Amino acid sequence: MSDDPPLKHSFGFQQVDADERRRRIRHVFEVVAPRYDLMNDFMSFGIHRLWKRSVARQARPSAGQTIVDLAGGTGDVARLLAAPDREVLLVDPSLPMMRAGRRKGLEHIRLLAASGEALPLADASVDTLTIAFGIRNMTDMEAALAEIHRVLRPGGRCLCLEFSRPLALIRPLYHLYSFLVIPRLGARVARQPAAYTYLVESIRRFPDQEEMKALMLQAGFERVRYRNYSLGIACLHLATKAG
Repeated sequence: MSDDPPLKHSFGFQQVDADERRRRIRHVFEVVAPRYDLMNDFMSFGIHRLWKRSVARQARPSAGQTIVDLAGGTGDVARLLAAPDREVLLVDPSLPMMRAGRRKGLEHIRLLAASGEALPLADASVDTLTIAFGIRNMTDMEAALAEIHRVLRPGGRCLCLEFSRPLALIRPLYHLYSFLVIPRLGARVARQPAAYTYLVESIRRFPDQEEMKALMLQAGFERVRYRNYSLGIACLHLATKAG
C-alpha cells in the first residue's frame, strides 16, 4: 500500500495502550450513533444497503440456526437475518448504537453488549457469524478472529464485510472523496467531523484483500475467499471453520 498518501491525523489512536484506544473508539461510536445510519446513506449514496443485503444472502440463514451479527451496531444486517424460527444475536460494545437500532425495531433479535475480543459465548455454539464494517475497529483484530473461530461450530461460517483496497483506476478519486468529502459530511450531517476523520483513517489502515485473507487463514479458517463490491471499495471475506 506504498502508493497511498500518508495519514495526516491520528487523534492519538496509535500512541495509546489497548484500553485507552478501546475507550476512544467507543466514544467515537457514542457520538455518531444518533445519525450513524443517515451518514452511511450519505457517504455511500445508499450502496452500503446493497452490500449488506448481499451478505445476508450469502449467509443463507435457516431455521434452527444460531446466528451472530458481531459489531452489529444499529442492526442493519441482523434485521436481514432475523426470523422467528432461528436465534439471531446482535453483539456490539456500544449501547448507544444498539439503542439507536432499537428505535428502528429489532424484532426476533437478542441484544448482547460485548466486544469482539472477548465474546461471552460458548465454544462451538454459533452456526454463522457476520460482521459488517466492524472488524477494523477492534483493538486486537487477531484476537477477534480467534474468538470468532472459537465460537463457531465445526463447519460454521464467518462472513466479514469491510472496506478494502479499490482498483487502481479509481483509487485517487476514492482517496480524494474519503479525505475531503466525508469529514465535511460528518461536520454537516452528523456534526462530528473528527469522528468521521478517524473512521476514514481506520479504513486506510485496514489490510487489503489478500492481507485479510492471510489473517483469516492464520486464525485457523479454511476455504477463505473474497469477493469485491464496487470495484474493491468494499470486500466480503468468507471463511469456514474446519470440520
